[in-house]
Amino acid sequence: MSFGGLALWVAFNAFVLAMLALDLGVFHRKPREVSTREAAVWSLVWVALAMVFNLALGFWQGRDLALEFLTGYIIEKSLSVDNVFVFVMIFRYFSVPPRYQHRVLYWGIVGALVMRGAFIAAGVTLLARFDWVIYVFGLFLVLTGLKMARSKQSAGPEPEANPVIGFFRRVFPVTDGYRGHRFFVREDRRLFATPLFLVLVMVETTDLVFALDSIPAIFGVTRDPFIVYSSNVFAVLGLRALYFLLAGVMDLFRYLRTGLAVILAFIGLKMLLYDLYHLPVTVSLGVVLGILAVSVSASVLTSPRVRVGGSARVERARTTRTRRE
Repeated sequence: MSFGGLALWVAFNAFVLAMLALDLGVFHRKPREVSTREAAVWSLVWVALAMVFNLALGFWQGRDLALEFLTGYIIEKSLSVDNVFVFVMIFRYFSVPPRYQHRVLYWGIVGALVMRGAFIAAGVTLLARFDWVIYVFGLFLVLTGLKMARSKQSAGPEPEANPVIGFFRRVFPVTDGYRGHRFFVREDRRLFATPLFLVLVMVETTDLVFALDSIPAIFGVTRDPFIVYSSNVFAVLGLRALYFLLAGVMDLFRYLRTGLAVILAFIGLKMLLYDLYHLPVTVSLGVVLGILAVSVSASVLTSPRVRVGGSARVERARTTRTRRE
């Protein structure tokens, strides 16, 4: 790696650490509930930062790398919506107070960044040594997409069936209730974990499962380790704000999961056909955006809320006309 490449990695990670410190150390020092308006502002901030980074990348490294980053970022951002649905179910299952949810997601995302960095390093090493791994990734994505398209949304997480949770409960005492926003407390001279830490473990293991799908998908767009890493990081950093923004309206996106399944299958097919035909990144970007647009539009237009709201507006209009007549 050249000095310029190393400097880019160092500068980017310094930026990430600074943003994380600013988030928890300044804006969320005390536990509190995050409003929808605040979540919308932070979502816009993270998207804006990603787009500024994309423009800078295009200026310094060229149009192709910028398009690869943009495509990877959109794929990761889209797949993170599935994370949001599971996070909602985890918080409901454990009855986590809204004012503590941000703290869990913050540390969950810190862990996710470390895990995904390790996964990306492993993927880059495998692809560098064994070219045929790209076909394994491709087949895995196609099968995952088919499975996702055929499966229905689960009713929610089952902590009792999670081997990590089961192992932790056997080896470590857990309090019978929350102790504020703390993950560990000392009572009767013994160290206890709180249920909030179990929630954090569930969030981490859930993201680990999702990373097995999302990271191979990015390798279907680019093999540049910095592009894979940076697109993942920007999508993960915006995950908390996305959760607080979408948590209450997840039922509106009934067909988005199907759209994500199609995207995974498309990227998988692209990887399987890598040696036969290299699809331009502009085409990949257009296909991904098109699938997302169709799935989101279909979800919104067929949502019961939209239909009920529309019927109510029609009924109010009829009543108004009747009164005027």
